[in-house]
Amino acid sequence: MPAFDLIATGRVGIDLYPVQSGVSLGEVTEFRRFLGGSATNVAVQAARLGSQSAIVTKVGDDPFGGYVRRALEEFGVDPSWVGTEVTLRTPIVFCELHPPDDFPLLFYREPSAPDLQLEVDDFDLDAVRKAKVFWTTGTGLSAEPSRSTLLEVMAERASSSDHAITIHDLDHRPMFWDDEEAAGEFARQALAYATVAVGNQDEVEVAVGTRDPKEAAERLLDLGLELAIVKQGPKGVYARTADEEIELAPIRLDVVNGLGAGDAFGGTLSHGLAHGWPLEKTLSAANAAGAIAASRLACADEFPTQQEIQDALSGSD
Repeated sequence: MPAFDLIATGRVGIDLYPVQSGVSLGEVTEFRRFLGGSATNVAVQAARLGSQSAIVTKVGDDPFGGYVRRALEEFGVDPSWVGTEVTLRTPIVFCELHPPDDFPLLFYREPSAPDLQLEVDDFDLDAVRKAKVFWTTGTGLSAEPSRSTLLEVMAERASSSDHAITIHDLDHRPMFWDDEEAAGEFARQALAYATVAVGNQDEVEVAVGTRDPKEAAERLLDLGLELAIVKQGPKGVYARTADEEIELAPIRLDVVNGLGAGDAFGGTLSHGLAHGWPLEKTLSAANAAGAIAASRLACADEFPTQQEIQDALSGSD
């Protein structure tokens, strides 16, 4: 089997997003159903751009689990490593829409989520070692057995794959953690096995203790990372390597739902890095993909194509 461009692992679920904007969930009368989950969205965006991508996760033994597998196949993501946790249900996520920057989420992941039940045996370690990019998330560290599994798989890849790209998305959701200090500690443990860190200002503060993009990037590099990326929302993107510093202004589009922006960014970042694009080209495309995603209601279902990204970049010149 040829190496995957991207293998992602983490959340999967069903997004139930309101058709009405500017109202509370209790007032919404109509929702639309979409494929969701941060790591899943990343895999979909990479596939949309032409990457061979796969997701390692779990769903419940319910009709939504079947929908997830069918949707992944339709989007070009290999679902071979989507397992089933028979004792739990596929998660559902609701949101409210209050553009431009307020999109509260309501997660139904109790008593736990199938994607937090991953064991090492759920991974094809040979495929993980060979993948050009391996994408991990902070949510996977929030509970056992997923936490220990993720750290073990990351350590295995780090010890056996020379120059492999492992991206850790800090992906901090406070509602999944009882202790923010523990969240920071486990984030740093994961980052020790990663080569790239991605997070917004809230997330980098949890991991390295500062919201300042330049200082946070420096602290992330001090942990041994090769690339640190800090997303600043309406202020754009800041990135650092040992030799390069890149600042990108935001691309201005009317915001509908900002929840998918980071995942479209991540999928495009993964695609660019997997295919050897120059860093500034990769980040510019990722920045544009995030802006386009924020201008649409759905995440995976409405993520941008390569042509749409190029059009957005041309329009921003």
